Amino acid sequence: MENEVIEFDIGIGIGIGGGGDESVAIIDDDDLTDDSRSTGINMGTISGNGSGSFFMDSLGYVPERDLGLEPCEGMEFESEEAAKGFYNSYARRVGFSTRVSSSRRSRKDGAIIQRSFVCAKEGFRNLNEKRTKYREIKRPRTVTRVGCKASMSVKIQDSGKWVVSTFVKEHNHELVPPDQVHCLRSHRQISGPAKTLIDTLQAAGMGPRRIMSALIKEYGGISKVGFTEVDCRNYMRNNRQRSLEGDIQLLLDYLRQMRADNPSFFYAVQGDDEQCAGNVFWADAKARENYTYFGDTVTFDTTYRSNRYRLPFAPFTGINHHGQPVLFGCAFLLNESESSFIWLFETWVSAMSGHLPVSITTDHDTVIQSAIMHVFPDTRHRFCKWHIFKKCQEKLSHVFLQYPNFEADFHKCVNLPDSVDEFEACWLPLVDKYDLRDHEWLQAIYSSRKQWVPVYLRDTFFAEMSITQRSDSMNSYFDGYVNASTTLNQFVKLYEKALESRNEKEVKADYDTMNTLPPLRTPSPMEKQASELYTRKIFLRFQEELVGTLTLMASEVEDDGEVTTYQVSKFGEDNKCYHVKFNVLEMRATCSCCMFEFSGLLCRHVLAVFRVTNVLTLPSGYILKRWTVNAKSSVILEERVNDAFSSYLESHTVRYNTLRHEAFKFVEEGAESVDTYNVAISALEEAARKVAMAAKNEGRVMINGRSREDSRSNGTLTKRNTVNHHGSLDQNISEDEKDRKIEQLNNELECARRKCEAYRTNLLSVLRDIEDHKQQLSLKVQIMRYSMKDCL
Repeated sequence: MENEVIEFDIGIGIGIGGGGDESVAIIDDDDLTDDSRSTGINMGTISGNGSGSFFMDSLGYVPERDLGLEPCEGMEFESEEAAKGFYNSYARRVGFSTRVSSSRRSRKDGAIIQRSFVCAKEGFRNLNEKRTKYREIKRPRTVTRVGCKASMSVKIQDSGKWVVSTFVKEHNHELVPPDQVHCLRSHRQISGPAKTLIDTLQAAGMGPRRIMSALIKEYGGISKVGFTEVDCRNYMRNNRQRSLEGDIQLLLDYLRQMRADNPSFFYAVQGDDEQCAGNVFWADAKARENYTYFGDTVTFDTTYRSNRYRLPFAPFTGINHHGQPVLFGCAFLLNESESSFIWLFETWVSAMSGHLPVSITTDHDTVIQSAIMHVFPDTRHRFCKWHIFKKCQEKLSHVFLQYPNFEADFHKCVNLPDSVDEFEACWLPLVDKYDLRDHEWLQAIYSSRKQWVPVYLRDTFFAEMSITQRSDSMNSYFDGYVNASTTLNQFVKLYEKALESRNEKEVKADYDTMNTLPPLRTPSPMEKQASELYTRKIFLRFQEELVGTLTLMASEVEDDGEVTTYQVSKFGEDNKCYHVKFNVLEMRATCSCCMFEFSGLLCRHVLAVFRVTNVLTLPSGYILKRWTVNAKSSVILEERVNDAFSSYLESHTVRYNTLRHEAFKFVEEGAESVDTYNVAISALEEAARKVAMAAKNEGRVMINGRSREDSRSNGTLTKRNTVNHHGSLDQNISEDEKDRKIEQLNNELECARRKCEAYRTNLLSVLRDIEDHKQQLSLKVQIMRYSMKDCL
């Protein structure tokens, strides 16, 4: 058979040759570098001593005609890589994976003179007892080595060529069929054309799954693609990492310039500022200021961390007094280890002057969860429900296709229960109905249900208007600006545009709140009060709850002397009711729906109880400053209802409810028997005469049967008697004189209290006027600025 030369990227000579002896040292496979394990095939020339011709495609070295060609002792190759490529191509045809096992080096110069290539299932796993004895293995790997003896060894000859010294063909395990060979590690390789296609589709915003679908269609089957979705995902991540490393300097230059322009601008780099290898965080002056007003609840949005996006970008956001997203800082996640997230969160807290939020919302991620537990041990951590629903569509896609009603049933089970028991009673029938009790992902999210199911979270403030609403704060601040095709070069300009747009929307909302009046739908003083306190959007949400009370009935079910419990339900729907506990003396109410605790606005159930108990205005404790027009006010005095009419209504309500509460107790005890009834009637008649006399002579207060005027007429005598008989005061002062003295002191105290209240009211009025004037000026400046910008 004539020799023939075929053009290839590797050089393989097939022939017979001998080799010289040389003293050697044995080196195990564990001592080899990653480069020596590479399964890539380099281009070169091959010389053959056989009739078969060969070709090279994206899948590796494959014979075209002589499919029976296999290694044999005496074969010669131009290089070690050529031998390795030939054996790997043979392994692909047969159906097994290969790896480099061991090598021998020359004792003279350390050069490799012998190399062994083995079946990937050669040998057995080496369990290091010292490493595993005291350490729990969370994710044990599957056993892949079964002691297979199949191998090929090559030695270098004096001529510089490599010759096959030993070849073992037999395997002790089943070989892989041709349609599954592409899954073997040594045969998974992304070709140049495939890389180009992946880059193009990634730039268009496609994720790994959709890209793999396109590749399978392009190549005509998964086995012809030559790699798996995991390889595609890893390639996209590494490609994105490499491109970011070259462009990150642009971001650092931008941050340095911002810091130079404004000393309040904060940024930090994990590691060396000159050679950034970790995460980057920054927050401008406005973001830090906004956090002082609205930093009670925070969202850490990691949507852009996925392979679908080219920017590992994560903003910290919150909700302002108009219900709009507000920025608290931004981060670039170049390193996503737990220690890097801990650094990021600690840096963010430092930028926010050390103040921790009440609650924080993130994606469902165990690494982020561990970092938050370390940095925010007392902050309530919630997983974004919307992201879990979205992930559910991916993990349970087969269920969605097979059962069209599953999505609606799943949403009802999560959103509708009013108690933990209701949710638990709904969950088990759901998973049993769709045969999902053993589904691994579903069981994982169920085990963490206290961090995403609404019924477990409603006792904590999250600044959302409804417990069951979608978490719109996630992935919303930069919507319309950052998308799947955004590069780092584009990001800086888009970032500034997003900030400008959000600021403009806040200015517009401020203008609407301060210069227009919302229509009132009831004659309630409470509605008028709320329209003057709350911003427009928040007031409309409160108005919705207030009007909703017209369809509710509140009935008293229990009274323990301090707290009265009411049952609130829609007319004719007693089966679905809420319970409100109301302490009339402290003007404190709590509802089983926990809307105020969750959103900071009173629910319609509490407002219904206020209506039946004649509470005409909102108690000051239920007006959160963060939702009011003065949310950014610098006035730090205690927030109270300040106008005289509202103060009168509130104090009148307290007096009315206190008297009513005591009267009911008096009625119950007086009706026990005829004797107590007669005594009660007599006491009521006497009380009625005294109340009528007090109402007729306003300002006269009855104390032990004497009026205030009697006390004043005897005030001088009381003072004289006090001076003359100081030595025997306890023996000679009558009960009436004691009452007059007490009344005199009460009068002085009341006079001082009224003066203080008047001074305080005037002071707050002045401060409020100043603050309103300041906000109006700021608003005018903003409007003029945007108008001038439009003109230019």
